[in-house]
Amino acid sequence: MKLFDLEQSRFYRNVFTLALPIAAQSLITIGVNMLDTIMVGNVSETALSATSLANSFISIYQIFCMGLGMGASVLISRYYGMKQSADDDSDAARALKQTVCLMLRLTLLLASLFAIVTALFPDLLMTMYTDDDSIIKMGDIYFRWSVISYFFAGTSLTTTIALRSVRQVKLPLFVSIGAFFVNLLANYIFIFGKFGAPRMEVAGAALGTLIARIFEAFFILGYLFVIDKEINFRVKDLLMNTRSLLGEYFRICIPVLISDGILAIGNNTVAIVIGHLGKTFVAANAITAVTQQLSTVVVQGVSQAGAIVTGQTLGTGKRELTMKQGYLFFGLGLGLGLISALFITVFKNPIIASYSEVSDETRAIADHLMLAISLIIIFQATNSIMTKGVLRGGGDTKMLMLTDNIFLWIISIPLGLLAGFVLKLSPFWIYVCLKSDQIIKTFWSYLRLKSGKWIKKISTGNV
Repeated sequence: MKLFDLEQSRFYRNVFTLALPIAAQSLITIGVNMLDTIMVGNVSETALSATSLANSFISIYQIFCMGLGMGASVLISRYYGMKQSADDDSDAARALKQTVCLMLRLTLLLASLFAIVTALFPDLLMTMYTDDDSIIKMGDIYFRWSVISYFFAGTSLTTTIALRSVRQVKLPLFVSIGAFFVNLLANYIFIFGKFGAPRMEVAGAALGTLIARIFEAFFILGYLFVIDKEINFRVKDLLMNTRSLLGEYFRICIPVLISDGILAIGNNTVAIVIGHLGKTFVAANAITAVTQQLSTVVVQGVSQAGAIVTGQTLGTGKRELTMKQGYLFFGLGLGLGLISALFITVFKNPIIASYSEVSDETRAIADHLMLAISLIIIFQATNSIMTKGVLRGGGDTKMLMLTDNIFLWIISIPLGLLAGFVLKLSPFWIYVCLKSDQIIKTFWSYLRLKSGKWIKKISTGNV
């Protein structure tokens, strides 16, 4: 199934016009995380393990927010396509604003819940990941400085996804560049106690992240509420009546939230398994996790572009074109997965060597994990673009909710527990087992694409 060369060229140009700024923003965010890891790693291996495990819990919140944002993006992209192509765009324009309103309300509710749990039970949260008292103590410090950051991180993250869905990709990129330098400077000052500031170490890393999150939220929300004309959402719209869209919002968006939420819990179960394999395994995984993120920044960009392009194409009523684009996205996933695998293979040694304070055993485990990641990434890149991009953009959110979690909980986690604690396999095979769902989902997503059943009808909710 081929598009005409001109049409195919237009497709790739459209995708990468969206994907590259998103990828660049992801690269900057990962760069911040990598700098955090390297800086804290130069304090001590215990500090590195503590911040890594504390961020495993914080990542649950971030994935929930991604679920809220990407779920809303399915509707926003479709309504934006309707608004652009319809003569009377009043229903689509109102539904667009209602979707953003519901997204922000749920984000603030979610931030409140996570802030309360983190403030009240930091020690309990850390004991889920490790029984090492020194790591728990440092993780507790990191958590206490991170409570407020939930509100700023969540609203800026979901708003960024909403803006991308209406092709506003440059501003979030510029804001992330600014946040990168803010975070770098704040980390340097407060982790190591420079320019007269106290040496705060782990607490300094958390404070630096908080300052960067405040910076991001100020500019992203300021743009949405004051300047943006595509969504045209203002502060007063937070109080708008959203009753007419509730049914459609919950039908499409909530399965994405549930899917990503349960997936986040599943991924943290993986982190718990890793945490109980020992301090060296935890530190090695922290090193490799950043590398994996770096190698897939373009994949993440194409994945989000896939959801946006698919939604907007369907919004204009072009079903056959959407199917053709789906096959092109699948091919893109395979190609980008192979490039990512090559990136990891080439750069794994210098990346591991940059962590000067970790033990030789940690470096050896990290090398094993890097090899495993280079295999898994081929499948992860392909199914990520399909499940988090194309299929989700088509509105197939309920089926994705089921399959994502069935493969994780019934296959990956049991295999990982068996490999790590019963069979005592090498780090390579433990990681492959923990990520085996990525392989299975690649084949499933192709069959789902081919069936055409993933394209769902979406209404504006106004009757």
